[in-house]
Amino acid sequence: MTLFRSILLLCPATFLLAQTPPPKTPPPPIGEITKQVDIGKMIAPAVPPDRVVITVGDVKITAAQFDQLVQSLPEQYRAMARATGRKQFGDNIVQILVLAQEGQRRKINETTEYQTLATFQQSNVLAALAVDAMRKDVKVDEADMRKYYDQHKPEYEQVHGAHILIRFQGSQVPVRAGQKDLTDAEALAKAQDLRAKILAGADFADVARKESDDIGSGNNGGDLGTFKHGQMVPSFDEAAFKLKPGEVSEPVKSQFGYHLIKVQTHDFKSFEDARAEIEGKVKPDALKSAVDGLTKKSQAVFDPEFFQLDKK
Repeated sequence: MTLFRSILLLCPATFLLAQTPPPKTPPPPIGEITKQVDIGKMIAPAVPPDRVVITVGDVKITAAQFDQLVQSLPEQYRAMARATGRKQFGDNIVQILVLAQEGQRRKINETTEYQTLATFQQSNVLAALAVDAMRKDVKVDEADMRKYYDQHKPEYEQVHGAHILIRFQGSQVPVRAGQKDLTDAEALAKAQDLRAKILAGADFADVARKESDDIGSGNNGGDLGTFKHGQMVPSFDEAAFKLKPGEVSEPVKSQFGYHLIKVQTHDFKSFEDARAEIEGKVKPDALKSAVDGLTKKSQAVFDPEFFQLDKK
C-alpha cells in the first residue's frame, strides 16, 4: 500500500482532478434562497472494504485501499473523488499503474535515479502520515485562543437583520410578476416612500412581504438571519454594521437595487461560542511550531559552499 501511495504522490497524473479548479460562481442575491447540490452527500454505493475494485495485471486494489488513496488527495477534491469523480480518479490510478509496469519492463526501477526518488517519496509519505498523527495530538493553549479572539474581534461581530429590496432596471433580481421594471430614480423614490411609511408606524415585516423584490427573504418578513462582516455585498455590509438595533437605514444601493435595512441585534459572538472555530484557526500554528521544534532538534548540517551560506 505504501508503494501505491508513493507512486500517487510522485506522479502528476494523480491530480487530474485537481488540474481544473472548481468553477467560481457569483454570490446569490441577498436573502435569495438557492438550491445547491451538496457534493459531499453524493456518495457512490458502498461495497465491502476487502472487495477488489481495480485490477491492473497482477496488481489489485481493494475498496479500502481506494479510499486511502482518495485520502491522499487535497481535501477539497476528496468528496468529488468519492462521488461524481470516482471513475475519473480510478482512471488516474490505472494510468499510473500501467506506466509503473511499463517502467518495470524498461528496468527503470533498477536505476539510481529511481532508487533516489523512491527512497525520498517513501519518506515523504511517512512524513505526511506523521503530520496527520501530530495534528491529532497537538494541544492548543487556552491563552493563545483568547489572544486570537481579542486580536480578531471584528471577525466575530455579527448582525441579525432584515431588508426590503426595491430592484431597478439591470438588477440581477428578476421583476416580480405584474410589477413594473423601475428606473433607478423610480426605485429610489419608492424605497424612500416605504421608509417614510415604516417610520410613521407601518410594520417593517408586513411591508417586506408586500413590497420586497427579494421574494426569498420577503416571504419571511425580510429576515436575513445573522451574518458577519464580508457575507453581504460591500455597500450593504457597511450600512448594516453602522445601524443600532431597531434602526431602519436610508436606501442603500447595490447591484441588486435599493435596500432598506433594519437591524434587530448587533453584538459579538462570545469566545465560548467561537471556541471550536478559533481552535481550528490556531491549531495550524501550533502544529507548525511542533514541526519547527523537531526540525531544530535534528541539527541538520548543510554544506556551506553548496548552499552559499557564507556569501552575503
